[in-house]
Amino acid sequence: MQENPEPSPGPYGPPAYAPYPPPPSWFAPVPQDARYDQLARTPANRLWRQVVGTLVVAAGFFVIGTVVLLAGTVIGAILRIPPPGPGQISGDPVYGMLLLLLSIAAVLPLVFGVAALVQRRRPGTLSSVAGRLRWSWLLICGGVALLSMVLAQIVQMILLVATGQQTGDIFGWTGWERFLPALVVIVLFVPFQAATEEYMFRGWLLQAFGAHLRNPWWGIVISSVLFASLHGYSWAGLLDVFSFGVAMAFLAVRTGGLEAAIALHVLNNMMAFGVSAAAGKLDEALDQASVPVPWQALAATVVQLGVFIILVLYLAKKRSISTTTG
Repeated sequence: MQENPEPSPGPYGPPAYAPYPPPPSWFAPVPQDARYDQLARTPANRLWRQVVGTLVVAAGFFVIGTVVLLAGTVIGAILRIPPPGPGQISGDPVYGMLLLLLSIAAVLPLVFGVAALVQRRRPGTLSSVAGRLRWSWLLICGGVALLSMVLAQIVQMILLVATGQQTGDIFGWTGWERFLPALVVIVLFVPFQAATEEYMFRGWLLQAFGAHLRNPWWGIVISSVLFASLHGYSWAGLLDVFSFGVAMAFLAVRTGGLEAAIALHVLNNMMAFGVSAAAGKLDEALDQASVPVPWQALAATVVQLGVFIILVLYLAKKRSISTTTG
């Protein structure tokens, strides 16, 4: 008997072989008709994945940050950068700011990796319901963020003048020679630092809670509390940061992605570091415990967040921005 006979050619050419089925994908399918906070509700969803993933992200945040700061200290000693004083990262405030930004930004690949390896979902689902960062929408949100920030600064200046406060304590000029190096660091690294915080708190944490809880407000409030707890401001500053976290998480759910949150976070941090660098007060900006947050700043925050939320929701509806998966 002939073994494994060759199939005879058909009338229209060589025989067609049945293709092998494609190998199963590691990534679980994206849930259908899901809000942004529900994108981890894949067929592979298990409670242990959220717990283990959160512990890995939290541990990685502190371990990676510590490694970056220690490596930066060694490199600083080699480059003869002044050693840090009490409460300082470095004796050179610009170098200290660089290390701080890098210690946070370096965590972003870990967040993507944990989503892929632990939750078995595509890292792009951390960005939006589209499975990617929607760049055109991000740019639009950036314009809205700039407008809301300008209005907030005007309100703050008016309140400071009306209450007899010295605006020179906030705004100043140290000279181009000292400002330019800081500006380069701010422009190059603040976007990654701010985006990393958004992917951690409004991305990973919000979706970890949303994987099991129907009401998104649990994730919104708890992630905002944890976000505020990592800042060293006074009670007024912590209230400001908590309010920001709630507003950004709310917009992530309502607009289906992190674009609005990233846009405002990046501009806020660039503004904060830029004003401090221009005034020659980077040391104070890096030591959050020493940064006073007057009530006038809280009033400006209310204006900024209010204008930003209203305009973003209006434009999202007008441009038919997707808020759920297809």
